[in-house]
Amino acid sequence: MRAIEIQSPGKCGLTQRPEPKAGPGNVLLRVRLIGYCGSDLNTFRGLNPLVSYPRVPGHEVGATVESVCPGVPAEIRPSMDVTVLPYTTCGRCNACLQGRTNACRSNQTLGIQRDGALAQFVAVPWEKVVVAPGLSLAELALVEPLSVGFHAVERARVKADDTVMVLGCGMIGLGAIAGAALGRQARVIAVDVDDAKLDLARAAGAWETINSRSQDLAASVAELTDGHGPGATIEAVGSPETFVAAVDLAAFAGRVVYIGYSKSPVTYETKHFILKELDILGSRNATAGNFRDVVAVLQARRYPVSRTITRTVVFDEAPHAMERWAANPGAVTKIQVTLDA
Repeated sequence: MRAIEIQSPGKCGLTQRPEPKAGPGNVLLRVRLIGYCGSDLNTFRGLNPLVSYPRVPGHEVGATVESVCPGVPAEIRPSMDVTVLPYTTCGRCNACLQGRTNACRSNQTLGIQRDGALAQFVAVPWEKVVVAPGLSLAELALVEPLSVGFHAVERARVKADDTVMVLGCGMIGLGAIAGAALGRQARVIAVDVDDAKLDLARAAGAWETINSRSQDLAASVAELTDGHGPGATIEAVGSPETFVAAVDLAAFAGRVVYIGYSKSPVTYETKHFILKELDILGSRNATAGNFRDVVAVLQARRYPVSRTITRTVVFDEAPHAMERWAANPGAVTKIQVTLDA
């Protein structure tokens, strides 16, 4: 079968791979649409420490069930359009034993620690298949990246009366905005340096926006929160500056959740940890429950799907699309690759 392969940093192309063999309890999927993730871009740029080469990318999946094997429940049937929970769980580590399987110590995400789904077919355990009636292929392929932001909202324990600040309005930040505003009816302040991204953030549910390049971030946050700061802050950039701002601007007794991780050391004024008695949390991947919450928002047609997708390219153009993205990453929110054309 045909697949896209990142052979080494800066080198991406078409390749041939054996068609997967689906065994008992597995579902064979015909892949029809894949979203490029920021982790795929980092793999292409040689900045993903979790990847070995060559690697087939892709874990944001829109697919059709091709066939099912013995042991698959009857509700999963051929011809159904589905998406995939792309993480593995060992069932034995401390995270798994606590039910937090999204943080499994031995997790292998499709397209990162193992080959992904940017190929004609992929076989997955039936438990990883997510049925979402009424969603288009484009919506199905958005479920996973939005779910990552929804999980951060869950980690932040966001409630309807909360003021939530989201730092960064890329794809994951948009998921956090939608999760807080559309999923939990919280008041969301979105922060970015790009007015176009801030406009999209408003469409995704943000109440107020701050351009931290042209506005004083601390003064603007103080004005919008009556001097208290946000009760919950979600960092979705992964830079030292936003890591520090998340703590500095948080309200006393606030919650700070980090989705991104900084590629360089971060220096904190640690007194804020104690004086504010902050809850500082990490957020990794997403759960099946987060997937269901995203599906519900998409089924209600509450999220701006078409505005989120920067471009859709055909399979043969996927390597060039990756190269273009690497040359100008700030111009892209989401690239999707169709295998139907």
